[in-house]
Formats: sequence, structure tokens, C-alpha cells
Amino acid sequence: MTAPPVECIDLVRTFGDVRAVDGVNLVVEEGEIFGFLGPNGAGKSTAVRILVTLLAQTSGVARVAGFDVATQAHEIRRRIGVALQDAAIDPIMTGTELLNLQAVLHGLPTDLARRRGGELLERVGLSAAADRRVGTYSGGMRRRLDLALALVHEPSVLFLDEPTTGLDPTSRQSLWEELRWLNSERGTTVFLTTQYLEEADFLAQRVAIIDGGKIVEEGTPAQLKADVGDPTLFIELGQGADESAVVDVLGSFGTSTPAKRGSVGVRLPGGATKLPAVVRALDDKGLAVAAMNLAQPSLDDVFAKATGRRLEGASADGDDSSPPAKKGRKR
Repeated sequence: MTAPPVECIDLVRTFGDVRAVDGVNLVVEEGEIFGFLGPNGAGKSTAVRILVTLLAQTSGVARVAGFDVATQAHEIRRRIGVALQDAAIDPIMTGTELLNLQAVLHGLPTDLARRRGGELLERVGLSAAADRRVGTYSGGMRRRLDLALALVHEPSVLFLDEPTTGLDPTSRQSLWEELRWLNSERGTTVFLTTQYLEEADFLAQRVAIIDGGKIVEEGTPAQLKADVGDPTLFIELGQGADESAVVDVLGSFGTSTPAKRGSVGVRLPGGATKLPAVVRALDDKGLAVAAMNLAQPSLDDVFAKATGRRLEGASADGDDSSPPAKKGRKR
């Protein structure tokens, strides 16, 4: 039986009294994009650093490409590509020079290194900037170059730690398209950490949600959202509205759920068919509200159900933004 690309068994990492990774168990299947979703400080980056052999675990077992991270780090590094949040890219070198250097470090012959570098620069849309110093690149260009650097040696497993944090929507969409193409056309297994709900929903075949170092939910995005069940009604309170009175009224329609400040939320069995009754009930009590939004279950609802609070990266009313439209790919 072929070993899974990534496997963690009771993985723990402590920093003093803090358990940054607290008994994580997961298996990533070959050829999938696996989303590791959670807020800042949840333990995502710590877990990734263990898996890419940059940080030792305190206890437990982790294997990547069938090799143990504690005893076979060299074998793992030959088989993985890594793009971390804080990757250091020399601003003095050009994109071409950096890719050539990366190829040399991985032992690629000169001719192959040049060919691979050119192919990767074209793939990530940086051919026109290939001979520019990286210090002149925008944030989005640097992230795309970082992805190209991670792919020089054609790794079987690609680790991306919050690759689109801070990017504008256009750059984020471009990177998403590259990852989808890489996974579908090359079969590369991708381990993606993110705090963006739409990113995990759009890219990942399966997700694990981590909070406080523990995995609180795991499954396909569709399964996890279906488990939430009913849609959520978010009500933005009007100026001077009595929040407790609104909550009391909504309590007769469904179960309260976390919402942003200035709003209240309720799971609403029956969905839109119940909205007229909610409006009448609020009106009967003389309760003014500023806005109402009925949202279908999202990954943020999954997180809220598991932890009792909303996830960073969710939109203000708890509804995920729609995934970007796919664009034709230039070859």
C-alpha cells in the first residue's frame, strides 16, 4: 500500500506552557488539495513547519511522502515544495537568477534548469519580468515567484502557508488558477493553510478546521456545510434597538448563532418561507432593524458551530463571498 502524502498521528508541539499543536490527527490523500483552515494563532503554521522539517515536534508522529519528519528529513526535503509566509527572497537577484539558483540547489543539470525556469516563469505570468530585480516586484508577483521556486524540482507534495494573505483580489484569483491547474494537470498534492473561507471552499477537496491547536472539524466543504443544516438569518440592529428583545423574538424561530457586533444571528428552519413571520414578530414588538440577510450554510457557520465564534477572514455578515469566475488559460 502506498503511504499517504501527509500523515499526522497525535502530533503535539509545545512552547513552554502553550500547546500550539495539540494532538493533531490527519491524513492527506494523494492528488488532492487539502485545506488547513483556521484563525491566526490556531496552530496552522506551526504544524506546517513540523511537516516541512523546519521545527521538531514535541511528541507524536508525522510522515510526509512516506518518510518520518524526525528521522528522515533529507528524504522529505527532496520530495516537497514549500512556500511559507515569511519566505526570504533576495531583492537584488532577478527572477531568472533565483530560479536557476534554486535548480542548482536541487541538483538539476544546467540545461534542464534553464528550461524549467523559463517554463515556470511563463506559467506564473512573470516572463516579462524575468530579468528584473525582485526588489521591483509587487507583492503578488513575489508570491507567484515564490510558487515557481517551490516547483522547480517538480515536488510530489506542495506546502503553501497562507499564500494569498495581503494580495489584491486579482492576484489572489491568479494564484488560485495556478494551483487548480497544477493539481488537475500535474496531480500535485497540495497542503494549503489559509484563514480565508472562500479560498478553502473554492480550492480544497477536503478541509480540516483547526482552533487552539486542535482539529474541530474535518471533511469536504459540501459535507461540512450540509451538516450545519438550516440557513442563518443575520439581523443588523437599528440605532437604539434593544438587542436582548430581538434575541428573545428570534428565539421562537430557531437556535441563536454567533454574529458580528451590532448584529444577531439565528438558524432559521424553513429559510425564506419564515421571513414574513419574523418580520411580523419584530414589528409586533416595535423592534426596528437596519437590515436582514438570509445566508446559506458556509464554512464560517461550520466554524461557529464547532467553536461558538466566527472565523477571521469571514465576511461581515457571515456569508462567504462567491468564488471568482474562471478565466481561460493561455498556453
